[in-house]
This record gives sequence, structure tokens and C-alpha cells, in this order.
Amino acid sequence: MNRAEILRKAEANEGLTVKEIKIYQKTVKPEKHVYGKYGNLAKQYLQDKGIDWTIANLPEYLHGVDRQADELYDTMYEKLSKQERFRKTGDFMENLKRETEMQQLIEEEILSEIVYVK
Repeated sequence: MNRAEILRKAEANEGLTVKEIKIYQKTVKPEKHVYGKYGNLAKQYLQDKGIDWTIANLPEYLHGVDRQADELYDTMYEKLSKQERFRKTGDFMENLKRETEMQQLIEEEILSEIVYVK
């Protein structure tokens, strides 16, 4: 049986033998999606919760999580950097401490509002 017949048979849900399944898997490579930090965290969260992986448009959802996280990060960074407690000083270590604190606040907001949504 050639590959075209196996593909036709698989699309018609006619059932494949083990040998045909191996040929089918070699022929049809699964599309690999690469997600960012927050998309991967959301994917792991869904796995841990046991949510069905047949969710329609899962890759688009996870890419959307990454986009939303990036947008929220930019918005919050711009807003927080204007606050007095996060303004730059002449001291490198103090600036680093303030920047780290601001990033931690943003990270917590992203995780609670976008990634770990119920």
C-alpha cells in the first residue's frame, strides 16, 4: 500500500494497521509549536489540571497567552517606571534592586491574570 492510499484511508477514518500507522507517522510529521515562557507555563498548567488536549485551537490560545503577557508587561513596565519608588537613582545597586522589584510585581500580575486563569 502506498502513502497516498494510507493518507486517504486515515482521512476517511477507515482504521489503519500497525504497519500503516508507522508509514502514516513518517509521512505526516506533527507540526511543532514553539511557545514563549508564558505559553509554556499555561500549557503545563493545563496539563497539570488534566484539561482535555482536544481543546480547539490550543496552539493559537497558547500563542495568545504569550502576546497578552508581552502587552501586559509593556503596559505595566511603562506605568510602574513612572512611580517614584521605581525611578532611577545614581546608585547602580539601588537601581538594580528597584528594577528587580518591578519585574517581580509584573511577573506576579501576568501569572495571576493571564497564565493561571481558572
